[in-house]
Formats: sequence, structure tokens, C-alpha cells
Amino acid sequence: MTRFGYTLMTEQTGPKQLVRDAQHAEQVGFDFEVMSDHYFPWLAAQGHAPYAWSVLGAIAHVTERVELMTYVTCPTMRYHPAIVAQKAATVQLLADGRFTLGLGSGENLNEHVVGAGWPTVQARQEMLAEAVEIIRKLHDGGLVDHRGEYFDVASARIWDLPEDGVPLALAISGPSSIEQLAPVADHLIAVEPNGDAISTWNATDGATKIGSGARAIGQIPICWDPDESVAVERAHEQFRWFAGGWAVNADLPTTAGFAGATQFVRPEDVAENIPCGPDLDKIVDSVKAFWEAGFTDVALVQVGGDTQDRFLDEAAGPLLEKLRSAAP
Repeated sequence: MTRFGYTLMTEQTGPKQLVRDAQHAEQVGFDFEVMSDHYFPWLAAQGHAPYAWSVLGAIAHVTERVELMTYVTCPTMRYHPAIVAQKAATVQLLADGRFTLGLGSGENLNEHVVGAGWPTVQARQEMLAEAVEIIRKLHDGGLVDHRGEYFDVASARIWDLPEDGVPLALAISGPSSIEQLAPVADHLIAVEPNGDAISTWNATDGATKIGSGARAIGQIPICWDPDESVAVERAHEQFRWFAGGWAVNADLPTTAGFAGATQFVRPEDVAENIPCGPDLDKIVDSVKAFWEAGFTDVALVQVGGDTQDRFLDEAAGPLLEKLRSAAP
């Protein structure tokens, strides 16, 4: 059965509101909640970027049922993988086993702040694979020494570990990343409903098959509002960066860069790619591309930090009913 999640988007909402939204979304009936881990918003109009891990700790205490997940953390530059291993273990204990560590190769927007430069795609994926190796070793509970191509770890140990560990979901971007990452992941993350990615993952030696132990977790932005024109305007103001695609979005370093790169994106262009307005059936039609591609989980992003309460109060419940009725 397809599971539906709610996105706690740190780029558009402050920390206290994120905690309230997480509790509200659980009450409405979402199956899981994912949280972005950013140092910068994509566009200045979004206006926020709190520290995701502090917020996750608070959310773990105010929720009881929903699964929690980073979507995604980069464990290679802004954070050393040994530190990510410790943070993830702590959140898993606070969440009583409801946490999945979502990892990816990162975006320049967030990772440039430590002044370490920006590696090539191939190097970033190699770094991610080595980081996963370190995190797995530390979550096994022993004393870890590691000297690798990208990272060193000296006599490290995680002292507070959950009994059942922390599942790892890895973000993929194409066949080469799937080949490298699928064998070391528990679950797949992707933001495009690409059925070929699912097939390639399932055909990769050593990968846990999607639907037979592994989940494929997608994400889609929506902009619900009773007034369609208001929704389109808001989506254009805050989410036009989405039109760039992963190859562009991963490399731009600043909000000014995203503003410049998207200056010619029109409101109608955004509306063609993001369902806007009050029509819940239109949203369902957009989301179904994910389950038709073989995804097991889909997280919704409601665009607009100040619209979350109204969306959750008025639209989320009926929308979840429609999604669950339509999904296999």
C-alpha cells in the first residue's frame, strides 16, 4: 500500500512552527514526515533555514506514531560522517525507532559554507559511499579507526545506540549513482517519478529490492489554496527554483544564484509543473505518477510556510482520503 508523507520544509518555516506543524500533520493522518537539512533557503523569499537536527529532537518528543526522516542530509562536507552517525543514533533513541537517516551527495548551496570547495559529481558520490561505510561501522557499536580516500576516523565510538540501528535511505540521481549506492542502502530516495530508476535499482547486484524490503521514497511539491491565482503566485515566488532540475540545483552556491537562474521562469511555467489551487483531484493526478513508477512512499511539500495550518486543517484530510482511495 502506498504511504503518504508530509514535508517539514526548513527553508520556508521557522523551528517552533516546524514542531507545531509536525504534531498537526500526525494528527491529520500522514504516515511519515520528512525534513530538509539546509543551511540556506533556495530563494530569499522563503526566508528560513533552522538547524534540522535540533528541530528533529523536539519533533521526536511531540509525535508518537509518524515515522521521521531527513530528506536529505549530506554526510560529507558540512558534517563529518562520524558526527552524522552520532546524531542519527541519538534521534533514533528519542524517536523510539521511528527514524530513517536519509542521505545524499549534497548541494553547493549548503555545503559551500565550510569553505572546502565543491567536488565533482563523481567525487561527491564516492564520498557519500565512504561516508555510509563509516556510519554503518559506528552503528555496529565498536571502536572505529578508518583511513580512507576522503575521510579519517580515529578511535571513534557511539556510546548511545538504538538496539535495531538506523535504516539508511540514499538519494540517487542516475544509473551510475544507483550502481554505486544501491548495494549499501536500505531504501531509495528520488524526487522524480522515474520508473527506470526503480528497475535499475532492483536489477543491481546486492541491492534490496523495492517492494521486498526496500522502500522508494519520492517527494512532490503542491501549492494548495482556495484561490488558484494566489497559489500560482506563491508557487512562483517561492518555488520557481524547482524548475532547474537536480543538475543545476546541486551546483548553484547562493540564493542570489537561484534568483538569477530562474528570473525568466514565468508563473505559468511553475503552474505546469506544480499543481496549484483548490482542486484535490488535480493533486492526486500529479502524485499518482510516483506510484505508477513503482514508488512505495510519497511526501508532499505544501508551498508556503504561512499556509501550513490552513492546508492541514482544510485540505490535508480530504486529500489523504482521495490519495489512499486512488493508490494501489
